[in-house]
Amino acid sequence: MSERLAFLDRGVGETRGVVTLDGRPERLLIRRDGDDPRTLLGAQSAARVQSVEPVLSSAFLDLGDGVEAMLPFRKEDRPVRGAMLAVEIRAEARRGKVAVVRAIGPATGAPRLLQAPPDLIELLSQLSRSERVIEGRGAGEAADEAEAEALETIFTLPGGGTVAIEPTRALTAIDVDLGERKGADAKRAARAANLAAISEAARLLRLKGLGGLVVIDLVGRGHDGPAMLTAARTAFASDNPGVAIGPIGKFGAMELSLPRRIRPVGEILNRDDGALSDVSLALRAIRGLAREGAAQPGARLQATCAASVAQAAKPLLTGLSARMGGRFTVKVVDGPREALTITAL
Repeated sequence: MSERLAFLDRGVGETRGVVTLDGRPERLLIRRDGDDPRTLLGAQSAARVQSVEPVLSSAFLDLGDGVEAMLPFRKEDRPVRGAMLAVEIRAEARRGKVAVVRAIGPATGAPRLLQAPPDLIELLSQLSRSERVIEGRGAGEAADEAEAEALETIFTLPGGGTVAIEPTRALTAIDVDLGERKGADAKRAARAANLAAISEAARLLRLKGLGGLVVIDLVGRGHDGPAMLTAARTAFASDNPGVAIGPIGKFGAMELSLPRRIRPVGEILNRDDGALSDVSLALRAIRGLAREGAAQPGARLQATCAASVAQAAKPLLTGLSARMGGRFTVKVVDGPREALTITAL
């Protein structure tokens, strides 16, 4: 039977929640200081209808202070421009897209937050189906492992072979490669690789926070359609409601539609070009200082990093000093932006 554990890492400037499945990261939830609570999953707001687009069966809403969201509607539930609605975030905003909401009733007054989103402990308990959430050093290590894996593209499959996951603007493409998987029967080896890939893809898509249209390019030919469909239904069961799985096409690809709920992890951590953002690198520097500070009580510690990363680390350093004492500094050095060292002075 599968075992899920939940971890919560309370860092400076950021809190990270992790759910593991049989010891491997399955979900990574990130909340950073400065996140707008109105745009987070489960938040409820009073919103004003700014425009109605019948062709798109959608309305665009003002959550306040220029924060927008989209409300899909059925013809019989078409809202009126200027109306006030109480809404709940069902899908967080992602790159190039505003948050998606559902209407929960009428509202009055100005656009504003009505109910804060669930905190990470509540979400972790729901996702892991456990009231126990592990904190402390083990939680930080679990979050680091989850973050590192969420940023990878190619993953090794149990028994051999690989699966590659690459999101695009239109869909997420998943490629299964047989690699050096052993087996005298090539068809049987391909079947085993595909079944393993479907299971791993489900975990990794949840870890990366990816949804929408997904296309899995299965390896080999003459696939056992019923077996693959059963495997997909089992692998993606925890993503319901909202999962739709299509039959394998004549070109050997399986199509799925998965619900979008949270902002993709890659968008939180990375810049538009795919490199880690200055804030993400600064948070890593602060975490490094915090770990060494706990291991060396009283020691004066310094992080060396690029100028842009040091700039992003300034407010975080203030928070770390308030938590652990004013014995930490950040020094600017020339070199690769990703380079980081922690030293005792």
